[in-house]
Amino acid sequence: MASISSVFALVCLSLLSTTHSVLAAIDYGQALTKSLLYYEAQRSVHLVGGYYDAGDNVKFGFPMAFTITMLSWSTVEFANKLEAKNELSNALDAIKWGTYYLIKAHPEANVLYGEVGDGGSDHACWQRPEDMTTPRKTFKIDQQHPGSDLAGETAAVLAAASIAFKNADPKYSGLLLTHAKQLFEFARTHPGLYQNSINVAGQFYSSSGYEVF
Repeated sequence: MASISSVFALVCLSLLSTTHSVLAAIDYGQALTKSLLYYEAQRSVHLVGGYYDAGDNVKFGFPMAFTITMLSWSTVEFANKLEAKNELSNALDAIKWGTYYLIKAHPEANVLYGEVGDGGSDHACWQRPEDMTTPRKTFKIDQQHPGSDLAGETAAVLAAASIAFKNADPKYSGLLLTHAKQLFEFARTHPGLYQNSINVAGQFYSSSGYEVF
């Protein structure tokens, strides 16, 4: 029995040693760099800017806003560590590519474009963005067709991004905050689920609801 216990202990020590060696060999700095490069691969030039969704050629505003919100808060929280790895400027570039698109998708206080392209026809083919032949129709929310969840999430990303750019680009930070305030007011004063206004988006990214404050 003692012999079996000794063998078991040696196996455990060997596994721990191997695991430690593997973890020590992982270059997390390279992982960070490649994670940010993913955003570049998904960049869109239609209704210039923003990101394509999940490897296809559609731009869904709802998940895009959430994604850039998370990227913005991560950049705010870990700015020093990103700077130490010379990745802060890349993170800010990724945020700006998305938020600049969202600003253009918000041409009026109570108008926000929430989708570019058609998910059904797009998912039925496989094309590079530069070769796409699928419809590039745009869909929006407005006073008659509200979407508090979409407007609220877009307000959130622009507000978070304004904090990320506060020191790097105060002018752009102010522009982001202006649009964030307008969209928050739009969401608050014109309640409604965005998939009831942009039905095609709801087939892929429906909202579970919203709260008006």
